[in-house]
Amino acid sequence: MSKTFWNAAAAAAIGLTVLAATGAVAQDYPSRPIRIIVPFSAGGVGASGLARLLGQRIQESYGQNVVVDNRPGAGGNIGAELAVKSRADGYTLLVSTASIAVNRTLYPKLPFDVRTDLIAVTHIATAPLVLVTHPSVPARTVKELAALSARTKDGLNFGSNGTGTTSHLAGVLLNQMARISLTHIPYKGAAPAMTALLGGEVDIALPGILNGLPHIRSGKLRGLAVTTMHRSLALPELPTLDSMYPGFDLYNWYVLFAPAKTPQTIVDRLHAEVVKTLQDPKVKPFLSGEGADVVGNSPAEAAAFINQEVEKFAKIIKRAGIKIE
Repeated sequence: MSKTFWNAAAAAAIGLTVLAATGAVAQDYPSRPIRIIVPFSAGGVGASGLARLLGQRIQESYGQNVVVDNRPGAGGNIGAELAVKSRADGYTLLVSTASIAVNRTLYPKLPFDVRTDLIAVTHIATAPLVLVTHPSVPARTVKELAALSARTKDGLNFGSNGTGTTSHLAGVLLNQMARISLTHIPYKGAAPAMTALLGGEVDIALPGILNGLPHIRSGKLRGLAVTTMHRSLALPELPTLDSMYPGFDLYNWYVLFAPAKTPQTIVDRLHAEVVKTLQDPKVKPFLSGEGADVVGNSPAEAAAFINQEVEKFAKIIKRAGIKIE
């Protein structure tokens, strides 16, 4: 028989061996603790809270410990890169937010691409941002806010979680679409930004609903509108910015990722477990009550969504000329 035949046979044998090994690994998964990286500081009900919730359910179902590992820094890039460089075996996962799509444009020299170096297991949930003011600001509607800005020398100021965050880009988009004059004041994270707003250091902000809702309900902040194209079940009395400025649609979201080349069988197992958790009669109403819209779509749908968001944020950033200093 020819040398070509034997080479082909050997290659086929190796391929079958690899497939068998991959199948065995997937069948035994998980056989040791799982780590979920969150590229932000611990605390709150955002990415960390969702990671803890999913981790607890995965732990209960699989009988393996799940550790939430907070790795903040560089707008979420440090934790995300750590996940990208981890072994693609399902034992290191990542729960990240819209920042991972924003950063594709904001950091031109980013050493990874969310679209190719990570697998989106599922889009966990979306959560609107809320346009809020300190109660001392004499504006109870967006129309009144725009009028106040127009007659105020140098306009109003707005605080954000930092340059390039969704809370910043939402303010930029509001400026672009509503022509409300706003001076950006960036803070180093959601906590200091909220402290500044509650203390009256800034006029307005656009925090994520998961962080802003408790203060709106307590009366410490005044909600004016939400940034999604539909009203929030948690704040149904607030109009959408889209109803005033058609096309305004910018929100935060949470996606569970695995490193690229993670075996599909493992991705499928994780996807099934997360979707089951999100549809749980106790979990879904809780998240909805906190302002989050549960999604739980397929990996293919999640990947298409990520591509769309990367393009959307790129347009906003380039049009405004936003750069990281």
